[in-house]
Amino acid sequence: MSSFVVLDTNAVLDWLVFRNPACETWTALFAEGAARWIASLAMRTELANVMARPWTKAWQPEPDQVWGAWERLVEMREPIVPAGTASRLRCTDPDDQKFVDLALAHRATWLVSRDRAVLKLGRRTRLLGLEVLTPESWAASFRGG
Repeated sequence: MSSFVVLDTNAVLDWLVFRNPACETWTALFAEGAARWIASLAMRTELANVMARPWTKAWQPEPDQVWGAWERLVEMREPIVPAGTASRLRCTDPDDQKFVDLALAHRATWLVSRDRAVLKLGRRTRLLGLEVLTPESWAASFRGG
C-alpha cells in the first residue's frame, strides 16, 4: 500500500498551474499509486479561491486540467481533529492548519509545501512520522536523491 501525501495550495499550483519542472512526474506518481494524494473540501475551496484571483491569469491556468487532475487523483478525506501530541501542533498561519491537521490525522507520510510557517513545523512533525518537504525535495525523494 502506498503512502499518503498532502499537497498545500502552493504545491498544487506549482504542479498544475506554474508547471514547475520538479513536479512533472507527480501525475504519474499518483496515477500509478506510488503515492496517494489526500485532500479535504476546505482545500479544494481554497484552491478554487486562489485560482480565481486576478494575478493567476498571468500564468494562464487551465481550469479543466486542474480540476480534471483533482477529480482523477485526489482521495477526499474528512477533516478530523488529530489526537495526542499531534493535536498540539499549531501552525503560525491559521490558514495552513488544515493541511497539517489532515496530514497528521490520516497519518500521511509527507506534507508538501513551500510555506515557511508549514516548513517550520517539520522537525516536530518528523517525530510523528510526517515529513514536511518542499515540492523539489519531495520530487527528489522519488528520483532517489
